[in-house]
This record gives sequence, C-alpha cells and structure tokens, in this order.
Amino acid sequence: MRGFVLSTGKQLAGAGVIAAAALWMGVCTAAMMVSALSVSASDQEITKLKAYNERVAADRQARLNAAMAQLSTSNSSIDELAQTVEKRHAALAQLLMDFRGAPGASQALAPSKPRLTVKSPVQRVQYTLMDQERIISAAEGYARSRAERLRLAFRLAGLNPDSYAGRGGNLGGPLIEAKDPRALAAVLDVDESFAVRIQRASLNMADMRGLTSAARNLPFFRPTSAAAQSSSYGVRLDPFTRRPAFHSGLDFPGAGFTPIYATAPGVVSFTGVRSGYGNTVELDHGNGFKTRYAHLAGFNVRVGQRVTVGQRIASMGSTGRSTGPHLHYEVWVNGRAQNPNRYLKAGEYVQQAN
Repeated sequence: MRGFVLSTGKQLAGAGVIAAAALWMGVCTAAMMVSALSVSASDQEITKLKAYNERVAADRQARLNAAMAQLSTSNSSIDELAQTVEKRHAALAQLLMDFRGAPGASQALAPSKPRLTVKSPVQRVQYTLMDQERIISAAEGYARSRAERLRLAFRLAGLNPDSYAGRGGNLGGPLIEAKDPRALAAVLDVDESFAVRIQRASLNMADMRGLTSAARNLPFFRPTSAAAQSSSYGVRLDPFTRRPAFHSGLDFPGAGFTPIYATAPGVVSFTGVRSGYGNTVELDHGNGFKTRYAHLAGFNVRVGQRVTVGQRIASMGSTGRSTGPHLHYEVWVNGRAQNPNRYLKAGEYVQQAN
C-alpha cells in the first residue's frame, strides 16, 4: 500500500478543479434548458400560425363556395323576384283603377324615380319591390284618411255612413265582401299579406266613392254666401211675441236680393206663399230629404223644375213674419225637421275630403 499526503495547496487546487467542473456542468445544463424552452415556444407560435392560416384558407374557401352557389342560382333568383314584381304590379294596377280620378290620388300614388346608382339587376328588382310597398302604403293611407273624414261627416249629420258606403269594388267582388284574404291572394296570385293590404285599400276606396257619391245628393251645400246666423235651430225667444218658441231652421241675415242657392240637386216641389214663411221655395232631393227656403223676395225657379247643387233658386227678402231681410232655411228628413247646422258642418268635412 502506498499513501499520499495532500498538502493544503494541492487540496485547494483540487477543490478549484472540482468547482470549475461543477460550474461548467451547471452552465451547460442551463443553456440546454433555455434552448429547449426556446424551441418549445417557437413550436407553439408556429402551430398557432399554422392553425390561423388554415382557418383563413377555410374561410376563403367557404366564401368562394358561397359565391359560386349564389352565382349558379342568380338567374333563378332574378326570375323569382321578377315574377313577384309582375304579379304585384298586376294587383296594384287593378287597385289603382279604383283611385283613378280621385283628387290628389295621381300625385300621392305616383311611382318614384329610379335610382341611377343601382347597377345590379337583383338590386333593381328589389328597389322596384320597395317602391311597390311605398305605393300600397300610400294607397292605404289615402283611402283610409278620406273615407274616415267622410264617415265623420255623415255621423255629424246624424246619418249612418254604412247605409251610404259602397262595398265591392273591382277586386274579386264577393271575395272582398267575404273578407277572405287567402282567396283574394289566390285570385291575384300574390302573397297573402300583400292581398290583405290590397283588400283594405279597396274597401276604404269603395267606401270613399260611395260616400262621396251620396254626399252629392244630400243638402251639404251652403244656401247663401252670408256667413253670419242670427237665429239657430231649436227653442228661442220669438221676435214678435218675446216668448219661447221652437225655431225649425237657421236664419241667415243679409242684404235684400242676395242670391239663394240649392243646397243639393233635386226637383222644385213648391213655390209660393206659406203662412208665416212668406215667399217660399221647397226642393225635394229624394230618399226623404227636403229643404225649405223662406222670407224670399222672389223666385228663380218653377214647380217641377230640376235644379243642381249651387244653382240660384231665389233672392233674399223679408216677406212673412220677418223683422228684416234674411233667409230662413230648413232641412227635412222623412217629414221631420232636422238641425241644418249639422248638415252645414258635415258639408265642410266633405269639402276637406275632396
């Protein structure tokens, strides 16, 4: 056996070598770990980037497929839209025939000018559909507003508007009466919602025309240009006895020989003197309606003569029980005196509806 004695210097030298070796191994290990971690992060970034590129490619392919599908069906889509436009145009044409000649209808229901910036055929057809929607909305509003105003006018006069409103029209006849939008949609070959709107507009327009026609034959016109009224309909103090008495008409004061006009078309049923009324003209308008014009200075018509609304029939005077020149005007329905003021107010609403 041999023995070695390590001096202090040798021990320090050995410890230094061992320490250097340990440091070198530690540095190498740390470098390897950093390198491994760096490679792992790069791989993850590469994987994410690859997945993103795959998604972008898939999305582009999907868009391309959709575009190709749309391109392959564009012709059929245009044909379907064009057929819808044509069917709605045909239905609108039938409806607008009812509106022909109505005041303000041509301006309210005129088609809008085409948009020159629209180049796509599909967009042009869709724009036409939008214009059709605008026209049917305008037709609904036009007919409804005027029909409602006329209905109100008849109610103001104490008349039932349903007795004068016209029903039916040109669109399907009984189908509209039956209020069956599905049947009407089948007849017009349009969608049911559009048929319902056609039906509403047609019914209101039929009512408007019926009420307008009836209004022309009712005493809605003013009998004189004199605006003031000295006595109204109802109980008043009699100007001679100063006692309460029923006044069956309206009094319009004015200058002597002021023109008196027929308030509705009719036939002259009486001209002459009636007790208390003085010189009197009476007109028969049919359907139980009559009007009386009293305290006249003279007549411009004869019994049996047919007169038109607004035609001069007499001149204002002060004959009979009268305190001065004025017109005493009465409205009679089925033998009973009515309040003429209600008919005058109704006439104002009728004029506003025209």
